[in-house]
Amino acid sequence: MTQAKEAFKAMRIFFTGVGGQGTLLATRLVGEAALEEGLSVAMSEIHGMAQRGGVVESSVVVGDVFSPTIPDGEADILMAFEPLEAVRALPKCNPKTMVISSTIPLVPFTVATGQSTYPDVEELRKMTEEKVGRLLWVDAMALAKQAGSDRASNIVMVGILAGTGCLPISKQSWQGALKKILPGRILEVNRKAFELGFKAGEESGK
Repeated sequence: MTQAKEAFKAMRIFFTGVGGQGTLLATRLVGEAALEEGLSVAMSEIHGMAQRGGVVESSVVVGDVFSPTIPDGEADILMAFEPLEAVRALPKCNPKTMVISSTIPLVPFTVATGQSTYPDVEELRKMTEEKVGRLLWVDAMALAKQAGSDRASNIVMVGILAGTGCLPISKQSWQGALKKILPGRILEVNRKAFELGFKAGEESGK
C-alpha cells in the first residue's frame, strides 16, 4: 500500500551502480515522479569513471529536507544496481534502511583480465542483509528480459521501489514521469519493465 501523502515527511534515497547501468536515469525518474506528485525534491549526482565501468552514485531526497546529499548512516533506501556496489554503499545505511539490490554482477575490468576475482554473490547478500532493516534481492535482469530489453533493468528497479509503496507517489505520477523522460520508441518496453518491477515490489510486502 502506498504511503499516505499527508503523513509523509521525507525519504532519502541513495543510488549506486556502475557506468552503463542507467543509474542516473533511474534517479531522475524517481525525482520526476515525486515532482509530478507535487512533492519537494532535491537531487545530486556523483559521476565516477562511468565511461570505463566505474562507480556512479547519486541521490534523491524527497520531502522536507533541503540538502540533496545523504551523510553516512542516513539513507532510508539504498538502490543498488550491482551487488558488490550494494556492499560498498553499506556505510550510507543504518539498521532501518531498505535495500533494493540487483543480484546480477557486472564484472569489473580487473576480474575480466584475471587480476582479481569477483566475491561470492551469496556472501554479498548475507553481508548486506546483516546490516540493514530490509533487503529486496532481485534478479532485475530477468524481469527486464521478460519485458523485452535487458537494458531496462534500471526501470525494473524503480518499479520495485514504486511497488513497495514507500513513497507517496501515485501510479499516475509514475506513469507521467516515464512518459516525460523516455523517448517514444523505447517507452513501451520500459513501461512493461516498470510494471513487472511494480508487481515484484507489491508482492515483496505480502
